Amino acid sequence: MKHKSGFTIVELIIYCGILVAFLYVTTSIFTSVIDMQLESETASAVVVDGRYILNRFTYDIGRASSIVQPAALGAQSSNLVLHIGASDYTYALTGGNLMLSSPSGDGALNGYGTNVSNVTFRRYGNVDGKHSVRLTFTLTSTTQRSSGPEVRNYETTIGLR
Repeated sequence: MKHKSGFTIVELIIYCGILVAFLYVTTSIFTSVIDMQLESETASAVVVDGRYILNRFTYDIGRASSIVQPAALGAQSSNLVLHIGASDYTYALTGGNLMLSSPSGDGALNGYGTNVSNVTFRRYGNVDGKHSVRLTFTLTSTTQRSSGPEVRNYETTIGLR
């Protein structure tokens, strides 16, 4: 009598069980890596945009000759107008973007991965002295993580030179 080679049904069930366990572990590792990448990208987008906005604000107010809006000391506004050279530079919140209007054109200061909210500009200083502006804003990531969006609040005060 010839001996037939092959797998028994029990061996096939064991192999299928091992394959399912291997696929489950591999899928779990893959989803964990994707979640960590999403967490990293989300946090990075908020931090990078926040730093850029603060640096641009510092650069512009450092070379401004005067603050047009908010007009009075202690006044608060959602817009900031700086007089730089012979032109006005306007910071304003439009549809979740902090826009800068300047002679070279209009552009958003934040990237597509974040939304800006709660923007306020408050003017400080002495009557005869140099004035300063306090900027506060909130950046929220547009990417949804399992723990929710990344939210950071920023605040700085910069004076005219």
